Amino acid sequence: MKKILTIVCTILLLVACKEVPKKDKEVVSKERKKPEVKLYTFSGGTVLVNNLELFSQDTTYHGQSKEFADAFYVIQHPKGNLIWDAGLPEGLVGLSQPFTSPDGNFTVSRKDSVTHQLSSIGLAPKDFKYIALSHTHFDHSGHANVFKESTWLVQEEEFNFITSEESKKTDNYKAIKDLNKVKKLHGDFDVFGDGSVVIKSMPGHTPGHQTLFVDLAEHGPVLLSGDLYHLYENRRHKRVPSFNFDVDQTLASMEAFEAFAKEKNAKVYIQHQKEDFNKMPKAPEYLK
Repeated sequence: MKKILTIVCTILLLVACKEVPKKDKEVVSKERKKPEVKLYTFSGGTVLVNNLELFSQDTTYHGQSKEFADAFYVIQHPKGNLIWDAGLPEGLVGLSQPFTSPDGNFTVSRKDSVTHQLSSIGLAPKDFKYIALSHTHFDHSGHANVFKESTWLVQEEEFNFITSEESKKTDNYKAIKDLNKVKKLHGDFDVFGDGSVVIKSMPGHTPGHQTLFVDLAEHGPVLLSGDLYHLYENRRHKRVPSFNFDVDQTLASMEAFEAFAKEKNAKVYIQHQKEDFNKMPKAPEYLK
């Protein structure tokens, strides 16, 4: 009897340890495999900040100037393409010299159009399902109207802000006025429904400011900052620009951003920080 029990136990053990059927393994593999997402980085121009003191609530940067990068990004996903941010106005392309704002605070330049830049990766504006802007300031909405066939993913607060009667008098409104296909967001939004590309609501810089999370299979999770931060120092010391819409909202968004970055173990790229821009492979190269 003892011998029979031993044999039975051995058989049960072998059955329990039996390899998962191939079909079941394929199902598990599909569930765990990340979608093939590519992240391209382009230059949307250069911003020389002549009065860096604007980027703090105090006189920390008094008398200083700094050159900012002005990136925009293309995210290719099996379910469609998304363009994130839109650089400086394309009216700057071809100017004989950089343009300085009437108040003297900014000197800006842009060398190339978005259509020509996209051609380097075999795309045209008509190939984009979505456009999303971190916010609607002039250095992030420059070529937005080119994507009038795409769906604009925008927080409702930002949409109401930029389409208000007061804003309609500004160039910032003119930059987005042709975007008629609009999906108004109310907080975080999973763009393709699989967690690989997620817009994160981070208000404060503007009423509906947002950042972008991209989960890349090889490079790992990435967070693009929008204008939550402009400088490494502002991130380190939680400094808020003097022209932000709401200081308390900004600080709360900073806390939420850092908690999310830690949770996802994400690499943070500050979009205006030249050093972070230089780290990124430039189109036609990409992160994946």
